[in-house]
Amino acid sequence: MISLLSERTKAIVQIVFGIIIAAIVLLFSDRIAELSAYGYIGVFLISLLSSATILIPAPGWAVVVALSKTLDPYILGIAAGVGSGLGEMVGYEVGNGARRLIDKNDNNIKAIEKYGAVAIFFLAFIPNPLFDVAGLAAGALKMPMWKFLLATVSGRILRFFLLAYLGSWALAQF
Repeated sequence: MISLLSERTKAIVQIVFGIIIAAIVLLFSDRIAELSAYGYIGVFLISLLSSATILIPAPGWAVVVALSKTLDPYILGIAAGVGSGLGEMVGYEVGNGARRLIDKNDNNIKAIEKYGAVAIFFLAFIPNPLFDVAGLAAGALKMPMWKFLLATVSGRILRFFLLAYLGSWALAQF
């Protein structure tokens, strides 16, 4: 079977795709917060877009905390967690394309090689501004996409549950 694209071309396409997605998100970053008017769907989209940037943090979590006063923290946590987890697929794809460029001695890469999906879950759960490196590493190490996505979404849902509940409680005090 003849491949339409060479491996090198596929890698370049994956990297360019990730850069284009991140650039579009950054270009419209001042308008992303407006999506919060759409409730849970808005939070899903904000989390998705905030997580789609690579190595440039976008604080989607702040919207989760702010909306926790008016929206159910559990549904809010699920919407934000699923959106955030799906957004991390951009970093995964770029890593998959750039596997030859990643330093195999990076601590995130070593953890992912050793602990796999458990490391991804933990790194997705904790406030970790360098999670994109974990996504890049998972893609570069050819972790199955479904494992990466399941671990990332699970970790993010738990994180956003806690943020939404904490935000709801804190905002109720005022």
